[in-house]
Amino acid sequence: MNQAVKVLQLFKALHRTRQQVFRNDARALEAARIKINEEFKNNKSETSPKKIEELMKIGSDVELLLRTSVIQGIHTGHNTLKLVPRKDLLIENVPYCDTPTQKQ
Repeated sequence: MNQAVKVLQLFKALHRTRQQVFRNDARALEAARIKINEEFKNNKSETSPKKIEELMKIGSDVELLLRTSVIQGIHTGHNTLKLVPRKDLLIENVPYCDTPTQKQ
């Protein structure tokens, strides 16, 4: 696939992830939009395939980190936050076992 197409796909993926992760938070949505656009604009004249691949890796890592690690918090009091996890972050909890099992 053409490298320009991959860059555009990453750009769109970052913006879709931004919209999901920062839903209902206008300030964070705008800050993330500005940062994504700024980073792509600053590197739009890059011609080195190696450097482009490196930047693409960073961008895809950021998208993955946002999608899998960021949870919104809403201030509900002076020192309290209400966490609002997205459904795709909620996974089945596997019980922890304190006692190791013996192999026979």
